[in-house]
Amino acid sequence: MTTPSVRARVLTLAAAAVLALPAAVHAHRAWLLPSGTVYSGQQPWVSVDAAISNDIFYYEHNAAGLDNLLVIGPDGQPVQAENQAKGRYRSVFDVKLSQTGTYRIALVNDTLIASFKVGTETKRLRGTAESLAKEIPANAEDLRVSQSQNRVETFVTSGKPTTDALKPTGRGIELVPVTHPNDLVEGDTATLRFLDNGKPAAGYAATVILGGLRYRSELGEMRLTTDKNGEIQVKWPAAGMYWVNIAPARAAGMGGPGAGGPAAGAMAAATPPEPTGPAGTLAEPVRRSGYSLTLEVLPR
Repeated sequence: MTTPSVRARVLTLAAAAVLALPAAVHAHRAWLLPSGTVYSGQQPWVSVDAAISNDIFYYEHNAAGLDNLLVIGPDGQPVQAENQAKGRYRSVFDVKLSQTGTYRIALVNDTLIASFKVGTETKRLRGTAESLAKEIPANAEDLRVSQSQNRVETFVTSGKPTTDALKPTGRGIELVPVTHPNDLVEGDTATLRFLDNGKPAAGYAATVILGGLRYRSELGEMRLTTDKNGEIQVKWPAAGMYWVNIAPARAAGMGGPGAGGPAAGAMAAATPPEPTGPAGTLAEPVRRSGYSLTLEVLPR
């Protein structure tokens, strides 16, 4: 049983940790949290929480929507997520691991957002280039178009790890396997490679944070930059669930026009921003991209 003095000390440390964090860290983050990521191959189920919060893997802000949920099985084909439900602070769903291999579980947003004026009235539309081309009237003025490409994901393996589910789509920021995302061990160094629209995400800002922030006096984040191949090297200091965020370096820690920093990029997967700042067109929209990933590092 926790004594009042111990409880007070925990709360004091948590409050001190929050006060010590930079302003950008307070912004909301979107994440997926699986009940596990590595299974023995006996056809278990995995349950996944989806939420948007200040603290990593803690429910205190909003449930993430599941409209853009995508599960890819080890054979590279879509898998149905079952028992979907949305609560106040989190959404939940289950995936039956009926195949042996690695599953990709993701919330994917890839949307064009247009803002324009007809006379004195400002209108906003969301859709594809084809749908917006039909819906935007010929007399539209002050047209601004932005593209929101954001992905929030995790990986789960039943039995031996495979890579078919990890094949890149060529759209937005994606993880491609160097070190397999379900083969991570405390004390080891992993190589994580990222592509953006099929090309190396070179010079992008990377943030790596171990879960359990509420019970630590320090954030303990790792801040890295991807190399020319879009790669980062991460030496895992401890076992646990980690939140990894990748965003264009120019937007790191920012929330302004074109930003996709540690918080903005992840949040946009649930709530795409309205076009602001520089004007874009349907042919060349102003692009906002971001990526966040949950990884489990196992004890040695």
